Amino acid sequence: MKNGITEDELWDLIGFIKISSARFKTIMTLQNEHLMPKEIIKRTDLTPSQVSIALKELKAKKLVKCVNEKTRKGRIYYCTEIGEKACTIIEKNNK
Repeated sequence: MKNGITEDELWDLIGFIKISSARFKTIMTLQNEHLMPKEIIKRTDLTPSQVSIALKELKAKKLVKCVNEKTRKGRIYYCTEIGEKACTIIEKNNK
């Protein structure tokens, strides 16, 4: 695969996303968007803690990235190329 991961690794990441409703809702909300955690909270009805943990876990797997990491408040997150690819496959398989 061109993003430096194998197809098996991509499917492992998709399983990692789908096994947690908080991770699933968080990454799907970030698809094609740059959002702050409070915007994700409003769109998903998840708690601040759930979104915070989901973002931390997704970031650790390089599925999402923060554009202004040094900022304490008002951090903005988006899906990486791998995250976008995973979201596209999830959407395609959910139809």
